Amino acid sequence: MVNKGMRTFNYSSIKDQKWDSEILGYIAAIYKEAGKQELYLKRRPDELEKLVEIAKIQSTESSNAIEGIVTTNTRIKQLVAEKTTPKNRAEKEIAGYRDVLSIIHESFDDIPISRNYILQLHKIMYSHMNNPMAGQTKNVQNYISATHPDGRTEILFTPLSPYETPDALDRICEEFNKVIGNFELEPLIAISIFIHDFLCIHPFNDGNGRISRLLTTLLLYQNGFYVGKYISLEAKISKDKDLYYNALHLSQHGWHEGTEDVVPFIKYLLGIILSAYKDFEDRFSIVEEKLPAIDMVRKATQNKIGKFTKQDIRELCPYLSLSSVEGALRKMVNDGELKREGVGRSTYYLRLK
Repeated sequence: MVNKGMRTFNYSSIKDQKWDSEILGYIAAIYKEAGKQELYLKRRPDELEKLVEIAKIQSTESSNAIEGIVTTNTRIKQLVAEKTTPKNRAEKEIAGYRDVLSIIHESFDDIPISRNYILQLHKIMYSHMNNPMAGQTKNVQNYISATHPDGRTEILFTPLSPYETPDALDRICEEFNKVIGNFELEPLIAISIFIHDFLCIHPFNDGNGRISRLLTTLLLYQNGFYVGKYISLEAKISKDKDLYYNALHLSQHGWHEGTEDVVPFIKYLLGIILSAYKDFEDRFSIVEEKLPAIDMVRKATQNKIGKFTKQDIRELCPYLSLSSVEGALRKMVNDGELKREGVGRSTYYLRLK
């Protein structure tokens, strides 16, 4: 007899679930893109190092920004390159994220999925700060809440209590390792469900979102999906945070009773992964040709439909300096290829030809 109220986990039973064609379509498309990426990596390993650098910076910046932890672009770059020491609380948190991300990049295959290792990653994330709860599961009940425009806050979800948390973390790690080790479950599904359960347990007083994103990258690497190394998944999540929170919220209903429908969260995460692979292909095709700056920018604009910003083009042309991108866009506007609208930060471009 299961103690009522204690959430149980059984990942083996998930394999009997019937997935809709959208999820199966995502999975097939991701495998296809992963195969293509492997060929690209063999062809041009050196040129992709630059993409790795940029993705590290974007991941560190975006994952912290989702939590409201920010510093300037220049400082982010210096912190990620370890060319400076963190100056304030936000920068200490950013440096900690960078450290965990580096460990994942360098040693992903040597990191077992267990409660102890997750706690260790949390501890490293706070290693630049004096946080007594670093590397410890929560000691107070936490809540997932939303603040409305009028200032009211509403509790959307109550995660597990502190005393249930260590055991639940052990259980999801065991279940995940079992279904992956026995090839019982498609890894992309297992990863999505593990991350969703992790977020519902919400094991830490602070840092849950960031650790969940680091774990997503880690689990994808361990299962042969390396796209996050070249294209920042965190930047994609950050670009439309509401979609992320909405998918999470929809999938949390009934979680304590084990009656949740995790499909919205699975679709959300697979969509992010697939879109990162597509970005990789776009960037790679531009990188590969070694074109002059203007042609590179022109090619990047041809990937865009509708409005796009200077930042969109910079992401597609990671090798070009900001001034080269600006110069090329200016020339294309003067030549009547592009139209420029808006001012300052809200400037955008449209293709005319």
